[in-house]
Amino acid sequence: MISTLKIINNADLSLGKRVRAGDLIMDTLLLVFIALGFISIVIEDLTHINKAKTTLFFGSLVWLLYFVAHDPDIEEARHALDENLLEIASLWLFLVSAMTFVAYLNNRGLISKLVMRLLPERLGKRRLLLITAIFAFIFSSLADNVTSTLVCMSLLLPLKLPKADFLRFAAVIVFGVNSGGVALITGDVTTLMIFMAGKVSILNLLILALPAFIGLMSLALILGYNLKGEVEVQRVESTIPRMDILAGVQFLLTIISILVLNVLYGVPPVLTFLVSLGLLFIIMQFLNHDEDIMRNIREIEFDALLFFLGVLLMVGMLKQLGTLDHLIKLYDVLPVQLANYSLGMFSALVDNVPLTAAVLHSGVEMQIGEWITLVYAVGVGGSLLIIGSAAGIIAMSKAGHELLSFVSYARFAGHLLLAYSIGFLATWFIGNFI
Repeated sequence: MISTLKIINNADLSLGKRVRAGDLIMDTLLLVFIALGFISIVIEDLTHINKAKTTLFFGSLVWLLYFVAHDPDIEEARHALDENLLEIASLWLFLVSAMTFVAYLNNRGLISKLVMRLLPERLGKRRLLLITAIFAFIFSSLADNVTSTLVCMSLLLPLKLPKADFLRFAAVIVFGVNSGGVALITGDVTTLMIFMAGKVSILNLLILALPAFIGLMSLALILGYNLKGEVEVQRVESTIPRMDILAGVQFLLTIISILVLNVLYGVPPVLTFLVSLGLLFIIMQFLNHDEDIMRNIREIEFDALLFFLGVLLMVGMLKQLGTLDHLIKLYDVLPVQLANYSLGMFSALVDNVPLTAAVLHSGVEMQIGEWITLVYAVGVGGSLLIIGSAAGIIAMSKAGHELLSFVSYARFAGHLLLAYSIGFLATWFIGNFI
């Protein structure tokens, strides 16, 4: 009897070892696929394969393999996937609503028409640089970074500035777009992610606008110090239809409503945006029967949305495998604020969306003031390199490599790092009072 029990126990032990070995192999395979997904983001320019396609493929593949071959607790795995998809769905709906609104206003040319009306026919380059910085900051807090950069570059290129001056303006636009985006959830997806995770509130983010603006103004003053001469603005008189003005006013009222209703009643911002978007569809149907308002949905950046989907699926799997627990070690080695500052610089090399998602899913504990510095760091740190943010990539593609390249932008790396550091220190200071 004893011998029989020993044989059974030995068999169970051997089976357990094989199961653990099999799980280890599968875990390793999943991590390899996730690594390939993240590598595909970095080498997109070399492979010419859209990162939205590769991240979506690897992100969904690892979850499929986890169900089929990993032999998990099915209910636990399904719950984890549902939780991951719910997070993605909330993010998607908000971004779709915001992008549709902005796509409509941009297609109608409302923003550019208003700006051209407000600008004088001649003005100094230094003054124009400050105006450009302020406009990029304000507009990017309301619209996504891609649209904000496109609008800013479309206003800048017709001025035919000398290359040396153009580079200064481009650096201010990229830094300004990223800086403005951190202050409102409508401006930057990483800010939205941290807000939706419950780490910061609307009021916390509004406070962040001041240090972010200080960092931007420091860069504009530094780069504008040696700027001389004037530019002539080619003004084209054009009428602005009343329905476009109405849509613009509704968009601003929507942003205000999102802030007020969330602060007073805890209404999820996505719900307010969906109500306003539905109202826009109805109003435009009555005002202009010939315009297909729904076509603006087809013109939003679905590449970006699919990229977010793929990245968040991969990060969700990293969380499921317990890999993100190692990220906490960075905060064990470095003080929290220094770790946040370093992550911001790292986001110039690694896309800030997976970096932010990794921090959120790792379970790192921080005070509100420390989360605020992280919002600033991952939102603005990508400005240090032209490839570090969507704003930089869009600016480079819009201007062309002859005007704006990795190397030409890098000549301002010291100025950008100084401005980033000033903004971070100002955020750190203000965060101590939250």
